Amino acid sequence: MIRKIAKRHPGSLRLLFLVLSALSLALAAWMLPTSGASHPQSQANAAPMVQGQLVSTPSSGGYPIKVFFSRYPDSVTSDPTAVSPVERISPTLAVGTFALQMLIAGPTPSERSAGLFSELNTMLSGPSNCAAPLPVGGPDFTLTLNQRGSHNEPGTATVGFCRQLTSPGIGADARVQAEITATLTQFPSIQRVVILTRDGHCFGDESGLDRCLS
Repeated sequence: MIRKIAKRHPGSLRLLFLVLSALSLALAAWMLPTSGASHPQSQANAAPMVQGQLVSTPSSGGYPIKVFFSRYPDSVTSDPTAVSPVERISPTLAVGTFALQMLIAGPTPSERSAGLFSELNTMLSGPSNCAAPLPVGGPDFTLTLNQRGSHNEPGTATVGFCRQLTSPGIGADARVQAEITATLTQFPSIQRVVILTRDGHCFGDESGLDRCLS
């Protein structure tokens, strides 16, 4: 008796080939490492740039900075340039701008109880004459790096106030200058600080010669 050889159906062979191919691709994908672009650890290892210099990786969602306040009674009775640092966490890479904003905001209640205070907290008044980034009004100041006024000068930061500064005297002027200078020169890219009023004149310069710009 002669047995008939069964013919293989072409459709069955094609289906078998597709199944085997799909299994091979799935196995290969499972064995490959995950792409580095989606690894949070690889992103955390890259140190961010702040104002031209490297800073430490942020902790608790921000960047550690210091704000330098005057302290009673030393800054009032003996040395107006005496300042004391407190720690803050900047949520933005614009650490210089944030530090000055915290200086204007003033110390916390517990810090005030320890004698710390900020002259800027009470000296600013009136509207801002700077462009408003938000509908609520213009900023209190502008911070320009590597410039003395309108002239380029590496290492010098110019703080230009946009609101009126009302000072009670030369002691308060000295405290404001000490607070701002110490707060900004904590950053390695800033060695000198120029402070200008909303009219573009040197803050605290009673001579009227704007010597801070020369």
